[in-house]
Amino acid sequence: MPPPSDIVKVAIEWPGAFPKLMEIDQKKPLASIIREVCDGWSLSSPESYALQYADSTNFYITEKNRNEIKNGAILRLAATPAQTAQGLHERIQSSSMDARLEALKDLAKHSRDITFAQEFINLDGISLLTQMVESGSDFGDMLSFTLTAFVELMDHGIVSWDTFSVAFIKKIASYVNKAATDVSVSQRSLAILESMVLNSYDLYQKVAQEITIGQLMPHLQGSDPEIQTYTIAVINALFLKAPDDKRQEIANILAQKQLRSIILSHVIRGNRTILTEMAHQLYVLQVLTFNLLEDRMMTKMDPQDQSQRDIIFELRRIAFDADLEPSNSGSIEKRKSMYTRDYKKLGFINHVNPAMDFTETPPGMLALDNMLYFAKNHQDAYIRIVLENSSREDKHECPFGRSSIELTRMLCEILKVGELPSETCNEFHPMFFTHDRSFEEFFCICIQLLNKTWKEMRATSEDFNKVMQVVKEQIMRALTTKPNSLDQFKSKLQNLSYTEILKIRQSERMNQEDFQSRPILELREKIQPEILELVKQQRLNRLCEGTCFRKISSRRRQDKFWYCRLSPNHKVLHYGDQEENPHGEVPHESLQDKLPVADIKAVVTGKDCPHMKEKGALKQNKEVLELAFSILYDPDDSLNFIAPDKHEYCVWTDGLNALLGKEMMSELTKNDLDTLLSMEMKLRLLDLENIQIPEAPPPIPKEPSNYDFVYDCN
Repeated sequence: MPPPSDIVKVAIEWPGAFPKLMEIDQKKPLASIIREVCDGWSLSSPESYALQYADSTNFYITEKNRNEIKNGAILRLAATPAQTAQGLHERIQSSSMDARLEALKDLAKHSRDITFAQEFINLDGISLLTQMVESGSDFGDMLSFTLTAFVELMDHGIVSWDTFSVAFIKKIASYVNKAATDVSVSQRSLAILESMVLNSYDLYQKVAQEITIGQLMPHLQGSDPEIQTYTIAVINALFLKAPDDKRQEIANILAQKQLRSIILSHVIRGNRTILTEMAHQLYVLQVLTFNLLEDRMMTKMDPQDQSQRDIIFELRRIAFDADLEPSNSGSIEKRKSMYTRDYKKLGFINHVNPAMDFTETPPGMLALDNMLYFAKNHQDAYIRIVLENSSREDKHECPFGRSSIELTRMLCEILKVGELPSETCNEFHPMFFTHDRSFEEFFCICIQLLNKTWKEMRATSEDFNKVMQVVKEQIMRALTTKPNSLDQFKSKLQNLSYTEILKIRQSERMNQEDFQSRPILELREKIQPEILELVKQQRLNRLCEGTCFRKISSRRRQDKFWYCRLSPNHKVLHYGDQEENPHGEVPHESLQDKLPVADIKAVVTGKDCPHMKEKGALKQNKEVLELAFSILYDPDDSLNFIAPDKHEYCVWTDGLNALLGKEMMSELTKNDLDTLLSMEMKLRLLDLENIQIPEAPPPIPKEPSNYDFVYDCN
């Protein structure tokens, strides 16, 4: 018979003794179990001992986490967390340099355990570490381990970041500013500065005074990819926490220091693969840069503001009379009539007062800014588009003004201008790092595409929305190829003509064709359960392969991972922490924690997840909410996930629902079902190609008068 669920079989080690095999009764107090272990080895004072895992983590076992002990676990009898903390607290103050170095190395390792961290912090250990840093007497490995221990202890969220002195901030900043600082010290210092800025506005102000963008630039030009990542993370943090009125100022400084070209040369076009965390930081920088456009996007034009009206006059002047200005010729009515005619040619909706076209937000004044940039920096293309359309009399003219306003709104939607960066997204576009005015250049390429597509569609004003839909599809398809430069993006669009889009649509329609005749529908219904079972098996197989999930805290994004996979018999979920993102499958034997599928009560998503209710910062992020799901199990506990992307989210929620015998409801299941059904239908109907399938079955003939027509072989 299997052992009761409350009994766990483990091995317990003690230095100098043979390991002890033991059955732990989870109903017993932990103190009683430790007493039994001590008695077996004739050790006195059992209250001086504790149990910890004998793996690389060395995490202590407490009443809170004891339920995580699994059969076959190897434990170690060790000094209590309080004693270990006290011992390390004394050892790191030793007069011997070697002893201090060893103590700090042990402290950096132990600090990852929250049980130990709590005890060390209770001894005012954080203050001791900050004093050691402020004294400036440590350097090299000693300083590196000191800062590592500090980062690990602070990551538990026990101590507030607001408690640190200006002297400590100055010292950390000095390690970043020094060119000859040890690599690991620079990494830890940058990580500390990032956390300070993200977790406290008061500290943001102090850090901003101590460190300048110019001092961070040499780190980006170095060869260490981790330091480059941390450097961009600090720049992003300063950018994100800056008051609205300071962000443009920071952007101007970044432009002066040529941040974009340095990132392009030393990071994006460097000879190294861009890792996940670097991709995320580049994505955040891209989002924060485009969010600077939000102010103009949400600013309405004031029809009475002469300086704003002058921009519209300039658009008209460049297009129609670059050499002649009729302001002093003819009557006022004649000039008004001329302006009205020209504004109509420019494609504004309001010909009399085009300023009214820019009173809707978004895109507000941003559309006018884009139009002026196009007119001044791509003058030949601007004049050609305007004159080409203004001279047409066949109602096929493309309204430049209206198109520019709608296109600007569309580009803001595509690039999510004004939205906070997601904690999980890594999707950055290299081409936006190739130009200082990348959004404006992006607009200039797209407005020329719009004019080209308009002509290819032979569109009229009634087709305006159809044209915009086609243009959006062209832009989105080109962006998914991740072009490395704006020129590459332009050439991708050249290949995506309206004719090509029609071919792609036709191909997709053929692949998803849904025959409506009754026999076909009946066949579809008959084979649908078989296809659904196939999708279900694929989801369960993917769960058996497993997925690596990132741990995300409300304090800062962390490079910590955990892996989860389903057992081959579909009865147990195995999961456990990982030091780094694994490449390939992780064997379920190496994952210490288990959750029986029979214990699962329900699967919840989004706002219903416990970790979304707890963490306010994550709760506000729409993208994280869309990727969050939790498994609720006995007793009232949960296993919380944030999927790396929407595809993995659908796979896992589908797979878990399939395990529980519930319907798979994701969009991915719907798409897979449609695709597989369509393929299966076409395969089964291959022999009926070009044969008309009747709506109703043919009538059954009457029975014959006799059955003498059977052929006798003999």
